Amino acid sequence: MEVDDVRVTYVVDGALEIRPEASFPALPAEYWQDNPDALTGTGFVAMTAGGLLVERAGHRLLIDAGYGPVQSKSAFATIKCGALLESLAYLGVAADDIDVFALTHLHIDHTGWAFVDSQPTFPSAVYRVAEQEWGDEVRTIGTPAPEVISAFDAVKSTFSDGDEVAPGVFAIVTPGHTAGHTTYRITTSAGRGIIAFGDAFHIPAQISHPEWPSAADADITNVLKVRTQLLGELEQPDTIGFGTHFGDQVFGRVVRDAEDVPVWQPVPSIVRGRVSQAYS
Repeated sequence: MEVDDVRVTYVVDGALEIRPEASFPALPAEYWQDNPDALTGTGFVAMTAGGLLVERAGHRLLIDAGYGPVQSKSAFATIKCGALLESLAYLGVAADDIDVFALTHLHIDHTGWAFVDSQPTFPSAVYRVAEQEWGDEVRTIGTPAPEVISAFDAVKSTFSDGDEVAPGVFAIVTPGHTAGHTTYRITTSAGRGIIAFGDAFHIPAQISHPEWPSAADADITNVLKVRTQLLGELEQPDTIGFGTHFGDQVFGRVVRDAEDVPVWQPVPSIVRGRVSQAYS
């Protein structure tokens, strides 16, 4: 998707199928019954993992790095990931073309390709993570293996809320899912916004029902505060959101329905040569 002087691309790592009652126990059974399209034919929630490539004036920022080369199946989830580097290559971007690699948080499905054999996958990039997140890395659910944490410790550069992590990209520390979970606001030359909100919302249903937490949320009270804040941001004019786990609806706007409930309205992007305008 091209918005003014910025190009943002979802770099897909792979697909996830999650048992709804395991990851989203707060959602009532009636929701799934009333919204059958929210589940696969086998009753799982279809999600994705990957990263957001942000390109502007020769600079390349990658936000998150997917799950990594993981293929597994259990009663609770099916994981088919590992394509992120191939996806980058398809876009004509080499690993050493990335200037900045920034994390929303340290969970394994966001750090999978950060390192290969304990060496940075993106050798020319500055590795950035929120200071609050780093202090909590051993206490969050789903953190990377200890050797990945050690590798991060050797190369990381921490930031605080409001810092500019790349040209025109500012960190909004949104604690709750983890202690230093970070949202990134990308501001274009014309002042339009793209908000990459990481795991503040896992599925579109949580846009309409921010009171429904996810099982992996560490601090539900803060999650609810953060979602209120982010919904206010996402409803601003000329603002697009990016939800990394939102399957084939990763780009969207938050709009109000007839009952004044916020809903996720997917925004078309460039898919296999078909072009639609982000703003119309």
